Amino acid sequence: MTKGVALATKRFLIVTGKGGVGKTTVCAAEALALAAKGKRVLVAMCNAKERLSSMLGSELIGPEVKPVAPNVWAVNMEPELALAEYGMMALHSKTLFKLLFDNKYVRKFFRAVPGMQEWTLLGKAWWHTTETRDDGSWKYDVVILDAPATGHGLDMLRVPKIILDVVPPGLLRRDAERAWKMFQDPETCAVVLVTLPEEMPTTETIELAKALREELRLPIGKIVVNGVLPPLFSKAERLAIEGAGPITGDTPADAAFAAGRSRATRERVQAESLLRLSEELPISPSFLPQLFEDAAQPAAIRQLAKRMV
Repeated sequence: MTKGVALATKRFLIVTGKGGVGKTTVCAAEALALAAKGKRVLVAMCNAKERLSSMLGSELIGPEVKPVAPNVWAVNMEPELALAEYGMMALHSKTLFKLLFDNKYVRKFFRAVPGMQEWTLLGKAWWHTTETRDDGSWKYDVVILDAPATGHGLDMLRVPKIILDVVPPGLLRRDAERAWKMFQDPETCAVVLVTLPEEMPTTETIELAKALREELRLPIGKIVVNGVLPPLFSKAERLAIEGAGPITGDTPADAAFAAGRSRATRERVQAESLLRLSEELPISPSFLPQLFEDAAQPAAIRQLAKRMV
């Protein structure tokens, strides 16, 4: 088993995992951690229910790129607007674009093309890695894609490969080829898997890692286990507490024991999940603690950012 890679050396980070495990929290914390190292960071969300602004204490984030923290920018990408941007870049003419694309039948056609909406979002996020400033330096040193949850996220990541397999030579194939080359290059790209120390997220993360490595051959750079509890009990104590007889009373002592048993069970599941992740994944996981205050607040994100490497 190897350690996670240094994400500060990458140009493109793909953050994914089961829904509800804290992907956006990790994106926010990683963005602040990279920005603290002097990196210019863009966080790109995929038409998401927007929560990043409350985490960073910024204004609501929409489809236009905007600054949200020192050295951090963000955008909440929308498929049709992303397609419009792509069309204007491809045609090099706003007038010609409107002539061809400002048509309900054309828009309906593109919505019906399998994978096109996913590509407009993934392709837009990739395109931001190609932007430069007036002095020729990269506009963003690192682009973080807050990708959809596991199943949809895998479908999105398959799209460039599908384009290369079925689309004839042209602009779309050329850009998909450039993007796919970056995604598969461990020097420039890393997939960050986010999970919880629970049974179902652990199983899904192991399956996701297998698909990324064996089917798509994408480099997994880091595995983040979110919401890890500090253990209160030893293994022997957990066994004793869980193995005790049923709670029949309703005294304060009974309530305290019930709470202790619930904590012991959660710690056991956590320990079993962490062991599985360590044994079945190629990279040693890193951990973020369970925060008992609201984790979707700037102070909490700053606290988590200090733990990101």
